[in-house]
Amino acid sequence: MPAASLSADARDYCAIDFGTSNSAVAVPVAAGMELVPLEPQHGERGRTMPTAVFYIAEGKDLHALPKLYGRAAIAAYVDGTDGRLMRSMKSVLGSALMEQHTDIGAGRSVAFGDVIASYLLHLRRAASVHAGREIERVVLGRPVFFVDDDPARDAAAQAALEAAARTVGFTEVRFQYEPIAAAFHYEEQVTREQTVIVADIGGGTSDFSVVRVGPARRGRPDRRDDILASHGVHIAGTDFDRRLELDRILPALGYGAYGPKRGERAPLEVPSRIYFDLATWHLINTCYRPQRVMEVAAMRDDYANPRHHARLMTTLRDRLGHALAGLAEDAKIAVSQGGTHEVDLFEIERELVVDVSEGQAIAAIEGDLDRIVQAALDTARLAGVPPGAIDALYFTGGSTGLRLLAERLAAAFPGAQAVHGDRFASVATGLGLEASRHFGA
Repeated sequence: MPAASLSADARDYCAIDFGTSNSAVAVPVAAGMELVPLEPQHGERGRTMPTAVFYIAEGKDLHALPKLYGRAAIAAYVDGTDGRLMRSMKSVLGSALMEQHTDIGAGRSVAFGDVIASYLLHLRRAASVHAGREIERVVLGRPVFFVDDDPARDAAAQAALEAAARTVGFTEVRFQYEPIAAAFHYEEQVTREQTVIVADIGGGTSDFSVVRVGPARRGRPDRRDDILASHGVHIAGTDFDRRLELDRILPALGYGAYGPKRGERAPLEVPSRIYFDLATWHLINTCYRPQRVMEVAAMRDDYANPRHHARLMTTLRDRLGHALAGLAEDAKIAVSQGGTHEVDLFEIERELVVDVSEGQAIAAIEGDLDRIVQAALDTARLAGVPPGAIDALYFTGGSTGLRLLAERLAAAFPGAQAVHGDRFASVATGLGLEASRHFGA
């Protein structure tokens, strides 16, 4: 992108929510801050992009490290393109891995820090193109703790992220805490000081922060003291999908089924590991390895119902594992507000359909819901705030669209007002407000 093609402009800033699962960017426009359509071909959902980089290991010009980003990166991985998918890069910050290289195929390797820098460069270029001017200043979101209980490593993580941002052309870098940024939208509406729980429940984690908001606090340059506690659990949307797939979809392929009765011995349950791996996103491709497929093929006599085994083999041979995971997610979304959804498994077997009701979905994820609610209560306890003293619950993150989850959390804090932000971009929007306040002034 030649710099000469973009005009100089005092609004040369942006805000970046560099998330573990997804990222988003906001740039200034006449009406305020606007989210950049990072993947416009995906419509409204394209305002956020998976935090993923795929290094291609086949074709020409491999020395130039050809790569794909976001949904294109994930699609290449799912399609079996030769290469290396990098996800959750944010979790590497503050660890010894930042100084190490990782293999990306075709005899090449790349430093983890360079992977993060490459992704930030992609975001900066998208912001500059959308804004029509060179973007040189940025407000970056950061978690309350990159690294728990280790201030030195936490500081090193922020320094590494700042260094990556400067490497790709940002001349001024500021940070704001993600839960504070998420609460900015709500803070704009309040007329008195309040204590709020920010519930950020995405694909991989459910994170909670108890924060203080109010008119007198909006202009404070350092909001660290307004974060009274943060806590979370590694349970969220992808875990819901996995449990729903195991509970409602994979039984049609033999999960939980039994083998034939042999003599006086009671029938044995068919081996389950292949099903657990098929329902775990990052393990699905391992199920397609030739040796694994041969092992499953040899299990035919372990099934009392031969159709179960045949369906499983079709799934492996046609590489339908990620499609099944997508169908489980679709079912979760479809029943999240009530009703019943039909999962059409025609690619496995003609006229094979599985019904999923809201009640069945709830039963599948009941234990996960309990643990998430307990994490929210633990966060309030760590902050020294009784549940009844919480003024508001601010929901953000894709999984907060699950009605029952929001209702369970609201019941745990009976005096709190339930406020729903932008499920996919509250943090980026709040960071945009911060950028406008600081750089716009």
